[in-house]
Amino acid sequence: MALLEVINVSKAFGGEPVLQAVSFGVAAGEIVCLLGPSGCGKTTTLRIIAGLEEADEGRVLFAGRSLADVPVHRRGFGLMFQDYALFPHKDVAGNVAFGLRMQGLSRAQVAARVAEMLDLVGLRGYERRRVYDLSGGEQQRVALARSLAPGPRLLMLDEPLGSLDRALREELLGELRRILNEVGVTAIYVTHDQQEAFALADRVILMRRGRIVQEGTPQAVYGRPASAWVARFLGLTNLVPARVIALNPVRLETPFGPVALPGERAVAVGREVTLLLRPEAAHLPAGLPRADEIALEATVRRCSFRGSRYRLTVAPPSGPELTFELPAVGAPPPAPGETVTLALYPTALSLLPPFGEPNTGPDQVRR
Repeated sequence: MALLEVINVSKAFGGEPVLQAVSFGVAAGEIVCLLGPSGCGKTTTLRIIAGLEEADEGRVLFAGRSLADVPVHRRGFGLMFQDYALFPHKDVAGNVAFGLRMQGLSRAQVAARVAEMLDLVGLRGYERRRVYDLSGGEQQRVALARSLAPGPRLLMLDEPLGSLDRALREELLGELRRILNEVGVTAIYVTHDQQEAFALADRVILMRRGRIVQEGTPQAVYGRPASAWVARFLGLTNLVPARVIALNPVRLETPFGPVALPGERAVAVGREVTLLLRPEAAHLPAGLPRADEIALEATVRRCSFRGSRYRLTVAPPSGPELTFELPAVGAPPPAPGETVTLALYPTALSLLPPFGEPNTGPDQVRR
């Protein structure tokens, strides 16, 4: 049974729909990420759960009880935002202790809990530091310690790493998941960055235009996007129109020749579909592709070095250009203008609905 239940929640501002019948649950101890582009309604969803906004329709339940008449300060939820909202006139200990003092704990209890939280986030001995002397990453850790100190029933994080540079975000992501798992807190994390969502979440809820368009584990969402729009949002741009020409196994007619996908299921022969080739689908074989691989002959358009990998963009004889990520080991990569034969792993290819079906158009700006 879900600890938190969001049931058919809708919200509009100035007559403009922002959320449309949003429903999902969060289990105790689960980390769920609300993922989507700016304006998709994910922050509004968080604010309704927190009690900072009121839904026009629908219900929010926690432990089976409606939150409709429960004020913000009585919900027992923790909030952490991108700007941290630390108190500049208080030292680190004073910031972490803020919520604890509101619980009426003794001075000794507060000091012990502050020390415990700072140890948890890797800031032992920072109690008397001034917050404006800390780095951005250290301030983020203080904000997390302050959010966790009162023992919230639910922790909500709204783009908490958004103001940090990518290297620091990468460093803190693993730490954040470790901390949340160690505490065992139930958490909802809002982000527009799929890499953050995949690294942190037990389950991803992908939103667009105020609706949920897909949810599942990070592996399931990445491995099986529900539409071409979802694929593009996740950075999967190798989308090729195709047509089913046979079943058992599924065989497709594509611009670059027939493709067999064992294990795939299609509705019927003759159906128009979209073939997704994930960036890790290709490699450059030393000889001919194996019998279980798909050969793709193409001309190299661009090749750029990305540290541990090369990004190779190729043009098949017909159809769209395709971009793959190849390990930067072994033989040097092919040069632009060179014709190569790539080997494709069928397990890294999958079928999506055809172009033009719902969730494939441009986005509109929403809160």
